[in-house]
Amino acid sequence: MKKHIPNTLTCFNLFSGCVGILFVLKGEFLLAFYCVLASGVFDFFDGMVARLLHVKSDIGRELDSLADVISFGFLPGAVLYKLLEVSTGHIYLPYLGFVVTAFSALRLAKFNIDERQTSEFIGLNTPMNTFFIMSLPFIGVTYPTWVYQPWVLLTIVAVVSFLLVSEIRLFSMKLSSLEWSENKFKYIFLFISIVLLCTLRFLALPFILLTYFIFSQLHFILQKRQDKS
Repeated sequence: MKKHIPNTLTCFNLFSGCVGILFVLKGEFLLAFYCVLASGVFDFFDGMVARLLHVKSDIGRELDSLADVISFGFLPGAVLYKLLEVSTGHIYLPYLGFVVTAFSALRLAKFNIDERQTSEFIGLNTPMNTFFIMSLPFIGVTYPTWVYQPWVLLTIVAVVSFLLVSEIRLFSMKLSSLEWSENKFKYIFLFISIVLLCTLRFLALPFILLTYFIFSQLHFILQKRQDKS
């Protein structure tokens, strides 16, 4: 029975994503955020449990990507659709929000066949992208002119779609050891993220994304130097 535990967690990820999409379409973004948070937790632990129980399987890998397409592909596309609908009042323009869904699916398909991404990411991972996009409705409450502008939202669609399938290397938060020397930038990034979340709340998420890119590059630069020495 233990082989079914990771897949059950993955299905909970999928279920949370489906419920979150319904909340997004109703404009209940806080409840949708809680669903995304739940999906993120299930997505993190399904792989960990599979490794601990030694029950990793091909079907688990495929199911994980299928769940992620919903929770971290369709859901952020729905958020952008709603934001574009409010900011433009146009009938068809909001559908461009689902461009992010298409690129998220492409990113997940590439991940499944890319042997370079066993311990790191090539391109922005879909959960991080979803948390960033999920922050936009809340930032828009305080700073509406920053968010509820069609050109701002369409620029975000274009930029994150590019980042999802880019060749930019980003570290994974999965740790092979707890050694400070091997994970210093990950630990510092985690600490800064917690501080930002405590002080800025939802406004922190764009800064966390930027910090993630910066510290990932520092991590790989240091790793490259250590390999040469």
